[in-house]
Amino acid sequence: MPVPVPQPCSAPAAENSSGAGLTLLVIEDDPAGTFTAPELSTAAGARVRIRAARNLTEAGRLLTDDVDCILLDLALPAGAEARGDGEQDGLATLKHVLRIAPRHAVLALTAEDDAELAAEAVRVGAQDYLFRGELDSRLLSRAIRYAVERKRADVAQHQLTESRLRAQENARLERGLLPTPLLDGSDLRFAARYRPGRSRALLGGDFYDTVRTPDGTVHAMIGDVCGHGPDEAALGVELRIAWRALTLAGLCGDELLSTLQEVLEHERESEEIFATLCTVDIAPDGRRAGLCLAGHPAPLIARHGRAAQLLPYEDGGPALGLLPRARWPRRQVELGGAWSLMMYTDGLIEGRVGAGTQRLGQDGMVAMINRQLSEGLTGEELLEAAVTQVRELNGGELTDDVAVLLLDRDQDTARSRPPVGARSVNIPRPRPASPAGAQRPPL
Repeated sequence: MPVPVPQPCSAPAAENSSGAGLTLLVIEDDPAGTFTAPELSTAAGARVRIRAARNLTEAGRLLTDDVDCILLDLALPAGAEARGDGEQDGLATLKHVLRIAPRHAVLALTAEDDAELAAEAVRVGAQDYLFRGELDSRLLSRAIRYAVERKRADVAQHQLTESRLRAQENARLERGLLPTPLLDGSDLRFAARYRPGRSRALLGGDFYDTVRTPDGTVHAMIGDVCGHGPDEAALGVELRIAWRALTLAGLCGDELLSTLQEVLEHERESEEIFATLCTVDIAPDGRRAGLCLAGHPAPLIARHGRAAQLLPYEDGGPALGLLPRARWPRRQVELGGAWSLMMYTDGLIEGRVGAGTQRLGQDGMVAMINRQLSEGLTGEELLEAAVTQVRELNGGELTDDVAVLLLDRDQDTARSRPPVGARSVNIPRPRPASPAGAQRPPL
């Protein structure tokens, strides 16, 4: 059915103030065609170049990247490629055009007495519809520009929605990869803080984990893969999972770290990639531990009634992935009765202090933690205060990943558990009377 000739009509300059040209692909079955002129002009001087196709096959050849909008006559008979079961030819043809031109704006053209079909066309996916009897240059030019801008908005909204869905999916995935400590049966208290250096990420190259083996030993680990991208984050997850599996299988110390180095060497993308690591295995009585350092900062220990200090670090080995036949000695350290053990990555100590180039360093971190301990901060509050103050000292967000892990053993636990090998004998003792209002002497 031929499309009526658009009658020239003046259009407000504001409508076409951009002066940019657009290309319209008209799909209708009149061989002579009504849009035989190569361009439509508006009063503002904007050009709408016109291409005409008599069927869907010809439209497919003319549908190039420079086409901005498609005007489809819904009276066009549906070809074999577009025909649907029991569906009107116009809607079947429109759905086919939408399939072959998903990023193009589409206008549906129909008769005035077929408003229901026009509305259905918009519901199916067209940006707008036009009636043949009302078609003129001004209306067509305005409809084309409206349809193009609406399609751009629809595409942008679709991309935004997809981006949000991907971000949510990535967040769920990364959240699922964060460790859950396995400390059932242990009297130690666990706390951790994690801040990736990458914006809008949950995982970075830092990693940590804590598990309790059947013999009652608590194993803790913290590490750092060099770099800050998603590949480093993935490698950190692999090393953490490998550490947990090897630890539960009974490996410890040098044997465990040697095996982890093999995992790193097989999984890394470049021989320049390495990882630092600190492992601690705490005896069932909670009074001593084995310490292994692979190029990693030494943990911080705060014993009851004493200032926090670093554990010995002179006997550490190299980072994983640097030397093919390296060794990592396991050093025995005494923890005492009540204590707090803090393990961390270098993101906590490499932040700047003030506007200069000075870094916080381990000494600055020890002094900071001692001040916070003197204020009575413990557990989650201590770690939150530490990470917050490091960020404030840096003058803004830290560029490196930060992971901090804290294990606590309190006084009550230390008193209730005799040292391993000690014999416990229950001898009833009379409770001394205390005068009213007297305070109980400190333990």
